[in-house]
Formats: sequence, structure tokens, C-alpha cells
Amino acid sequence: MNNNIKVTECPRDAIQGISQFISTRDKANYINSLFKVGFDIIDFGSFVSPKAVPQMRDTSELISLLEVDNKTQLLSVVLNKRGAVKAASFDRVNIIGYPLSISEIFQKNNSNNDIKTSLSIIDEIQNICLKKNKTLLVYFSMAFGNPYGEEWNQEILLNYIKKIEEKGVQMISLADTIGNSSIDSIQSIYSESSYNFPHLDIGLHLHSERDEVYNKIQSAWNAGCKRFDVAINGYGGCPFAQNKLVGNIPSEELLNFLANNNIKHSLDLLAFESAFNQAKFLFNKYSS
Repeated sequence: MNNNIKVTECPRDAIQGISQFISTRDKANYINSLFKVGFDIIDFGSFVSPKAVPQMRDTSELISLLEVDNKTQLLSVVLNKRGAVKAASFDRVNIIGYPLSISEIFQKNNSNNDIKTSLSIIDEIQNICLKKNKTLLVYFSMAFGNPYGEEWNQEILLNYIKKIEEKGVQMISLADTIGNSSIDSIQSIYSESSYNFPHLDIGLHLHSERDEVYNKIQSAWNAGCKRFDVAINGYGGCPFAQNKLVGNIPSEELLNFLANNNIKHSLDLLAFESAFNQAKFLFNKYSS
């Protein structure tokens, strides 16, 4: 088995729902501590409406304070062409992410657009990425079920993945936005997706209750997943979903899994301990 694994650390997801504004310098100090760990990708911020996500209003200023190295790629999330143009204007941004939900209700809640419009926006963003030598990553929100009573099945998901592949997008992530996946659904959905789309780089962005995390990582790994989105201490969650915030996969749980299974990785564990302490300081300071 190929033991190469890619780890995306997601400070953007971790902090976006915090109501008290985190100073740009504190954000930068935290993210700079993550660079030292050697994560493959850091999801550092988003170019979205400051009214919708006030915490992200300083993303442009934040970039100039980041001590970017060649080991780690920077990922920024956008919701429209305007955000993509802004993100693509920064040399330091490597990957531009767009969330596409297979739920009309959630797509409207998250981006104020329907799915048809979102597919057109993806065309625009892909064109920008091609011109600016960026990679477009499409997240499939609600990939593991629909809490709104809309029709949902794997065929619907696979049909949308096919549409995205036909647009020339090669990097996607299956997102469990509200934490309703199970070990069985992770195994089934990831396996079917990778089987039907063997040329795509398919990662997982899971939210989960803490006691289910390890088994979900195990299920995903067994299904062939080699790219995981995580956040230190499981901070974060989607503020536009219908229920309470369900946190991200904790980075330390993924590290435990890798250690227990003798899976090779390139993360610096001493630097991770320092970043973990930095995270605790940051979230205690602004969440109290």
C-alpha cells in the first residue's frame, strides 16, 4: 500500500465561526506556527463577504504576514468570481477552493446561489485558475447525506462529480458538513467515488463527534483516502449548517492513527506540539 499521505490543516475552518474578531497578528502568529509543522496544505482564509463571515475580513492583510515556505501550499476558499480574482492575485495562494453542495437548500444558505448558478461560477473560477496557474479544489458539501429532506443518494453525488470532472477540475474533497457520516458510509462513498473517478485527487473533509473520529479515519484510510482535512483540537464547524457546530477531525487524532499504524508522514511532531499550544492560547483568548 502506498503510505504517502497529505494533510491539510484548516485554521480558516477552525476560526470562521468565532464571533470575537481575532487580530490579524494573532492569526498570523498561529498560522506561522503551522508552517513549521510541515503540513502539505494550509486552509488559511477566505475571500468572501465580510458581512457573511466577519472573521475573514482581513484575509488580504493576513497574507503579507505569513512566513510561507516551499513545503506548504496555501489554500483560500471563495464563493464567487470576485473572490477568485482576489485570491488569484496573490502569488502565495496556490489552491482556490469552492464549496458545491448537492443540497439546494444548503447551497443557498452557504453561498446565496442555487446549484446551477454555482456550476457556472465554477467555470469562471476554473478559467481564472488556469490563467493564474492556480489549482481549483471543489468541495462537495453534504456528500454523506441530506438533513433537509431533499432527495439524496450516491448516484446524485457521482453525477455531480462527473460534471466537475468534465470541467477539467482534478482536485475534489468529499465534505461531511454536519458530521452525519458513519464508518460504513465513508467506506462506501469514498470507495465508489475513487473507483468511478480514478484520475481525480479525492480528499475528505469530515466533521465528527469526538468519540467517532478514530474509527472514521480508519474507515477512510481503508477505503483508500490519502488526503485528510484536519484542525488542531477539532476546532471549527460550519456556521451555515442547520445544527450546532460539529468540529473538524482533530489533527492529533490523525497523528495518533498514523503512529499506531506505522504510516510514514513528514510532519514535525515537536513543531506540532508548539502549534497545539498556540492554538489553545488563541482559542482560549478569543472564545471566552
